[in-house]
Amino acid sequence: MNQIESWLTSLSNLVWGPHLLILLVGTGIFLTVRLGFIQVTRLGVGLKEAFIPKPEQPKKKQRGDISHFQALMTALAATVGTGNMVGVATAIVLGGPGAVVWMWLSGFVGMATKYAEAILAVKYRVVDERGEIAGGPMYYLEHGLKKKWLGVLFAVFASVAAFGIGNGVQTNSISLALNNSFNVPMVVTGIVMMAVTAFVILGGVKSIGKVVGIFVPFMIFAYVGSGLVILIMNLELVPGALSTMFSSTFSAEAIGGGALGAAIRYGVARGVFSNEAGLGSAPIAAAAAKTDFPGRQALVSMTQVLIDTLIVCSITGLTIVMGGQYTEGLEGIALTQASFAYFLGPIGEIIVTISLVFFAYSTVLGWCYYGERSAYYLLGEKVIVPYRVLYILVAGLGAMTTNLNLIWSISDVFNGLMAIPNLIGLLFLSGVVVAETKRFELERKKERQSSAA
Repeated sequence: MNQIESWLTSLSNLVWGPHLLILLVGTGIFLTVRLGFIQVTRLGVGLKEAFIPKPEQPKKKQRGDISHFQALMTALAATVGTGNMVGVATAIVLGGPGAVVWMWLSGFVGMATKYAEAILAVKYRVVDERGEIAGGPMYYLEHGLKKKWLGVLFAVFASVAAFGIGNGVQTNSISLALNNSFNVPMVVTGIVMMAVTAFVILGGVKSIGKVVGIFVPFMIFAYVGSGLVILIMNLELVPGALSTMFSSTFSAEAIGGGALGAAIRYGVARGVFSNEAGLGSAPIAAAAAKTDFPGRQALVSMTQVLIDTLIVCSITGLTIVMGGQYTEGLEGIALTQASFAYFLGPIGEIIVTISLVFFAYSTVLGWCYYGERSAYYLLGEKVIVPYRVLYILVAGLGAMTTNLNLIWSISDVFNGLMAIPNLIGLLFLSGVVVAETKRFELERKKERQSSAA
């Protein structure tokens, strides 16, 4: 078993090596330039489309199963998870405070990547035999790029990765956090995880969309609100923390440490782990949105990276650097808990623990939909119920297991492999992304003229 874990760790390091990180960031930079820095010029429009309700349009114009907001919350449910607390802490410990800045930079260009993923997902989505919307990289690779084999590869990687990175390791984090903070037996957590997961996911994407549409905004506001309290109460420490981050970002140690530098490597890697821009997961949720133009949902999806990386991860990163405890041997969730407790006392640790529970559980729900749609692409409707049942069982077993190193390694490999066919599709279909963007801009111009009249 140890030999298998060692082999998988080596494979994971190979998959997530500098070449993949360069491809992920490079694709984001390419799309940012080709789309005219759309994450800056159209961010306000995206936020307005996501959070300001609009009158219902005719169903023939608005195909889809869930609203723009629910699609965004489903994607956020999958991405706002352990990466926002554990991933940021790990990046700072391994790469120094400057890793947070590289996380921001990768998030900035990742907004353009997320936009492109969503626009292609909506354009090439289909209606399955049950009358539900199906879309994502596998469909734009097959119908847009005309490379079905790449779509099959992506679907295989995603359907397997969902059990690990989106399920077992998340419920295990929940179980460990509850056991350490409140002495809740891991078996009890496992049973509860299976029950509540079954209650939600057996209803499909509409059920998931309704649930996450309620508690995802609440959990983000609660965690970010607590972080803002720390920043406001200790405003004098913020400039120093930012100075430390930026000075170590471009220091000789950061640039020269290894192939790309520890700060760059871990900042970019953990940023991608958190927001998933380029992995191809979020467009599966975007495809289900009720929308009349691919560009409209793409702008909404783009805001996901802003919320996940540039807001939630920033709160964690600033709090950890301000507290200074990253130099005392702590790591992972223990470092984040200690940092919040440093400023807020025992209640700080409780806030982080409860936030982790909700963050991780929301990831379980979001990734179930991703994995299910990928499995459906491969095997059809007959696989949906067995996949959901197996997913529920893994949620419980993950929470009851004390060592998940093997599952972590397997899911890490497949998670990275997902990105390769997806990024190929994004690069070769970038012309379609630009054309759809121009088409939506013309529609927005007509809407403004109609409103003015």
